[in-house]
Amino acid sequence: MKKYDYEIVIGLEVHVELKTNTKIFCGCPNSFGAEPNTNVCPICAGFPGMLPVLNKRAVEFAIRAGLALNCEIASYCKFDRKNYFYPDLPKAYQISQYDLPICANGYLDIYVDGQSKRIGIVRAHLEEDAGKLVHQGSITETAFSLVDLNRSGVPLLEIVSQPDMRSAAEARQYLEKLRSTMLFAGVSDCKMQEGSLRCDANVSVRPWGEKELGVRTEIKNLNSFRALEKAIEYEARRHMDLLDDDEVIERETRTWDEEKQVTRSMRSKEEAHDYRYFPEPDLPPLVIDPEWVKSIAQSMPELPDQAQRRLMDEYGLPPYDVAIITSTPQYLAYFDQCVAEYPQPKTVANWMMGELNKYLNQGNMDIAECLIKPGQLAGLLQMVDDGSISGKMAKDIFAEMFASGKDAPTIVKEKGLAQISDQDTLMRIIEEVLQSNPKVVADYRGGKQKAAGFLVGQVMKATKGQANPALVNQLIDKCLSAE
Repeated sequence: MKKYDYEIVIGLEVHVELKTNTKIFCGCPNSFGAEPNTNVCPICAGFPGMLPVLNKRAVEFAIRAGLALNCEIASYCKFDRKNYFYPDLPKAYQISQYDLPICANGYLDIYVDGQSKRIGIVRAHLEEDAGKLVHQGSITETAFSLVDLNRSGVPLLEIVSQPDMRSAAEARQYLEKLRSTMLFAGVSDCKMQEGSLRCDANVSVRPWGEKELGVRTEIKNLNSFRALEKAIEYEARRHMDLLDDDEVIERETRTWDEEKQVTRSMRSKEEAHDYRYFPEPDLPPLVIDPEWVKSIAQSMPELPDQAQRRLMDEYGLPPYDVAIITSTPQYLAYFDQCVAEYPQPKTVANWMMGELNKYLNQGNMDIAECLIKPGQLAGLLQMVDDGSISGKMAKDIFAEMFASGKDAPTIVKEKGLAQISDQDTLMRIIEEVLQSNPKVVADYRGGKQKAAGFLVGQVMKATKGQANPALVNQLIDKCLSAE
């Protein structure tokens, strides 16, 4: 029985792999897809006595990310040892940052249902990644697991939000915005399918009006936007059901079972003191020159918020459109290049969000893999405007362009798809259609206006869809209106 109306409270911890050439504390390659345990040395494998050396590029990327997240950049920070045992952590501790992170007190603005909302960011700190367990089956049902240390020592930035989100949709919007921000800042490729962007969700519920937070559970390693949304929705419902039945919510870490669409318990949730943090003795404190931060800030590219304001101010595009267009820097560049050649931004946006996205999604492709170049899309749209092809024909031609990479004029020529706009040619066809359908003509002249649609359809059929539909309507109306 439902006892209360509940409010969901969500905070996200997002791990972003920084795209340095080498790992954070050694010279091993930072690359995805190598044979297991080949990108490993005594340092990242945790051999006793091996000393870490900090990667300056990782620090630079952390600062770039912090600036993009509107954070304060520390002039003094340090590294700490986070102690815990897990099979993929050979040292039995992780080098991380605890009380003095490199970035703190930031925020991201998101749009949900047309409304802007600011999500606070508590901190963003540097740490090394652990290795990876390869499970035989799902994590909760596996018979055994194998350890791959290629990922051990990869530089991570852990970004911890405030518990400011109140729905699974808000959490998804925040993660999507965070991903686009990291892509624009140039610090990570953010490929969730490869694990370079991983998300843990902290979920609790409380009766509406309560100020105190409820007992939270953490859902680990959500590797897609859909999984994040579904896992939060399920976990929130589970909390509400427990409270309605007067049962206790355990503070624990859970995993998402994608196959069964449920969360499953993994272990009790650790507190900070369980990790026994203490300063990393093998690394000195990190002192960051403010001039270095200033030079990085001056080199920052256009970020999503800046690009969104530009698109809304210059082109009058709505927030929904600009959020999609600024999802990646490559997508924005495609839009800008297309508009430069075809200055109809709303039309370009509609085609990109419609036809282009449809085929990219079907092929599970990134826009960088698209064979249609921005100038080719601009050329196709121009052909619609000048009457060379119809809008319906343009969609068919677009599909051929996407598959082959050929431009629209070439496809039109090869397939004989040019739109017929010659009035004399169309009039001959229209006269034949009118003579073949005297009853329909009589119905129209008797007041049945819809009869004209049938006649237009017959002309389009006779021309195999190549007649200019607007001109056909105009000419038929002229013929039927004549005495």
